[in-house]
Amino acid sequence: MNRAAVTSSLPSSPSRRSFLGLGLGAGAALALAACGSGSGASGSSAGSSVLKWGWALPTSWDPVFSSAGWDVHSLSLVYAGLTKLDPHGAAVPALASAWKYNTLGTQVTFTLRTGLTFSDGSALDATAVKKSLDRGRTDPKSLVAPQLTSVKAVSAPNATTVVIDLTHPDYQLPNLLAGKTGMVVNPAAFTSDAAGIASKPAGSGPFTLTSYTQNAKAVLRRNPTYWDAASVKLDNFELYPLPDASTVVAALQSGQYNVAQIPGSQVEAAKAAGLEVQVIPSMVVATLDVNSGKAPFDDPKVVEALKYAIDREALLKTQAFGHGEVSYQPFPKGYAGYDPASANLFPYDPEKAKRLLAEAGHAGGLDLTLTTGAAQGEPEQIQAQLKKVGINAKIEVIPEAQFTQIIYIQHDRQVAVDQFAGRDSAVQAFQVLFGEQGLMNPGRTTPPELAAAIDKVTRTPLDSPDYPKVLQAASATAVRTTPNVFLFTVPRILARTRGVSALPETTVVQRFEGVTVG
Repeated sequence: MNRAAVTSSLPSSPSRRSFLGLGLGAGAALALAACGSGSGASGSSAGSSVLKWGWALPTSWDPVFSSAGWDVHSLSLVYAGLTKLDPHGAAVPALASAWKYNTLGTQVTFTLRTGLTFSDGSALDATAVKKSLDRGRTDPKSLVAPQLTSVKAVSAPNATTVVIDLTHPDYQLPNLLAGKTGMVVNPAAFTSDAAGIASKPAGSGPFTLTSYTQNAKAVLRRNPTYWDAASVKLDNFELYPLPDASTVVAALQSGQYNVAQIPGSQVEAAKAAGLEVQVIPSMVVATLDVNSGKAPFDDPKVVEALKYAIDREALLKTQAFGHGEVSYQPFPKGYAGYDPASANLFPYDPEKAKRLLAEAGHAGGLDLTLTTGAAQGEPEQIQAQLKKVGINAKIEVIPEAQFTQIIYIQHDRQVAVDQFAGRDSAVQAFQVLFGEQGLMNPGRTTPPELAAAIDKVTRTPLDSPDYPKVLQAASATAVRTTPNVFLFTVPRILARTRGVSALPETTVVQRFEGVTVG
């Protein structure tokens, strides 16, 4: 999706930062005719509560072919999974009321709630769940299949029981299935018109899409058959692309939106305009993606020098207006994977960076290209910091639409300014960032000790008292053995008009249960 230029205190581009694969080709504006309950073409009902969210539209309404991890926020409006994530990122019941592993951790049985239906009224039973999961893991073009490689078979012994057999112990599955990977798609839709799901979702989420114009607007209405419908207070929901940073406050004041994401630069202006502002900790972290397969970063000393050359405090203050925290790792404070021992791992030390470069044979300095798809600001500040240690960085700006192809598919750039949006499962995050096929690992190598640490995480039950320690050990190994440079956390900053109640402060996916519009 396209975004107007924003400061880097906002996610600079969900369509590249969190890609799971190549984007779908953009088509002409798509319209989904309003259906049911007498809605007009706009899909919203005059006089009823409408939340108008300036945020992002998905790359596809089909979770199997959605190409941006960021899509999970909008897709969660229309789909449900066996599980969902609580405010801190832990899996809790959703379509499934409970689950249980066998003693070896190689099989997990989910028990569905009774009486579940898709938004079109058809039954959502174990057979439907099996067909949906099988599609995700076997379709040749599926973008969630890499996350389901541990699944050997899915069975439905009765209407409310889903059994998943695994190739090896994998206790991450309940978390993994809370996101796009586990969103249950109505088999009736993909057996009759699979391509149509891209513009007409077929799920069982809290809302149903009634009209959609690609790159412009999505209109939804409350789904009375959602398993937790009693918690959904909104009658209608409208979703829009992210507004321009310079006009977002005015757009909120005018009523164009009543909730919108804003950059840190607009927080004070929003408050002065009488808007409520929530700064919600998120899983997003600003990064430099370093290609260890490209000189000079094939030399670990140069990589280490880069990590010491960055003044993260200055970046946080200037680019994010102080909203967030300096970070040296992929997980934020409060998350189980946050490693306290890595809290100040590579403090700003330009003299040490110079010494490391000299040891690597670059005492006279070196030249490199800093690639970005973002607006001005952060790349230039990083360029100035690198110059102080003798690194002459030329900034290359490439179109957002080409960023993923060039950086993560072709692997032919040295270092890129980027952001990582986190994942539902910690192991999934490790795979994206550090796996040999991870799209945010342009060097395509994984240190053996890190692979072993991640495998141990996979084999540790989420409710084990050892889980946080095992996960933190993997984080510690990752930040010490990989070239990724983490910079600062990026909270979700949402401004809302006073008629909108407080929004749930959920770390991974923004939820709207309990939200009202007065």
